[in-house]
Amino acid sequence: MCDALSSRERIRFEFLNVNCSKGEHKLQPFLSKNPFGKIPVFEDGPLTLFESRAITRYIAHKYKDIGTDLFRHGNIQEAAMVGVWIEVESQHFNPPSFAIIYEMFVGPLFGHTIDQSVVNMNIAKLDKVRDVYEARLSTFKYLACDSFSLADLHHLPNIYYLMKITPCADLINSRAHVKAWWEDISARPSFVKVAQGLTLGE
Repeated sequence: MCDALSSRERIRFEFLNVNCSKGEHKLQPFLSKNPFGKIPVFEDGPLTLFESRAITRYIAHKYKDIGTDLFRHGNIQEAAMVGVWIEVESQHFNPPSFAIIYEMFVGPLFGHTIDQSVVNMNIAKLDKVRDVYEARLSTFKYLACDSFSLADLHHLPNIYYLMKITPCADLINSRAHVKAWWEDISARPSFVKVAQGLTLGE
């Protein structure tokens, strides 16, 4: 997600890999940057941030005059709706979508057996969220307003993995407006560039 934002805004950045399979995220010096031992971490001069949504908000605010204004600073009502839909993604979309991805792909990488009841429960939760999105996207081109924003960008990673490494693509494809929205945001040059480096499940 942070890569897509940085790429989109033509911001010069350096990506440093943290080898989670070797537990580097649970050791120093990484823990001095994020005491919870999770990725990503973002450093900009003396500032160190963790939590991906906080990082993308910071980048969107700092570089609002470069490329697209992803937080809609010029329109207070649109900016407020960006905030609403960022929260919707975080509170309603991310939990079930990530649970499906973890159960069907990440867990098995570590020897865990897929619990289909967990998958089914989260598909049902995500199905209800999808219906809300379908209604919203029948009125607006994007989630917050008629302009692409940070709220849309935050959905890119999980939907990409749902489409690529789980059999749940129908959750997106079976709703006309949700499908059109996904095809739009996933075709943006910045994300296409980033997605070329995402090879999980391929």
